[in-house]
Amino acid sequence: MPIPTNFSSPTRISAKNRAFTQIQEWIIDGTLQPKEKLNDADLAQALGVSRTPIREALQLLHVQGFVEMFPGVGTQVTSVNQEDINKILPPLGVLQALAAELATPIISQETIDSLREINSKFADAIKKGDSYSALKQDEQFHTIIVENAQNKYITNSVSNLQAHVLRLYFHQSIILTNDSIQEHEAILQAFENKNNEKAASLARKNWIRAIDEFYAEQKKN
Repeated sequence: MPIPTNFSSPTRISAKNRAFTQIQEWIIDGTLQPKEKLNDADLAQALGVSRTPIREALQLLHVQGFVEMFPGVGTQVTSVNQEDINKILPPLGVLQALAAELATPIISQETIDSLREINSKFADAIKKGDSYSALKQDEQFHTIIVENAQNKYITNSVSNLQAHVLRLYFHQSIILTNDSIQEHEAILQAFENKNNEKAASLARKNWIRAIDEFYAEQKKN
């Protein structure tokens, strides 16, 4: 189980949360490959913590679908099925739509302006072919909308699904296109017009369209 040594992690969080965040990141970006067996002693040594927070972090990652635990046998990273995009994006789209609907009446013009700046950076990344930067800008755009819904249950659910979306990106399932630029701007205009139904519809469409784009790309290959 190769573990990077040249990484940095925040120190002002609990050992369990630090372990969870770092291990999840390694699973998402493929540092820890699907089906790879995880050794809690090696992870503990690499992260400079005891085995207890590692085990607690692995339990949480198991609940969230990133690792499989086999009592008496061991723990391993879950497999990645590209077509899980069909299972992840529909519920995420519904939650994002609800967040947009709830945020519409209360989101400030200052926040909308900030979102417009993020969308501009997103557009630049798309045009440059920098898909990872585009993905991070897209994530920030939608995260701010979810935060403005002011509903921790939506926030928590979206956070888990979003982590799986990031993992799908690293396994070539998520494709970002120019269409998202216009859709983001349309969402912002719906916010400005206080049209919560349109904001919700556009937010859902923005996520669900990625399914069609995935299969269109599959046909090309």
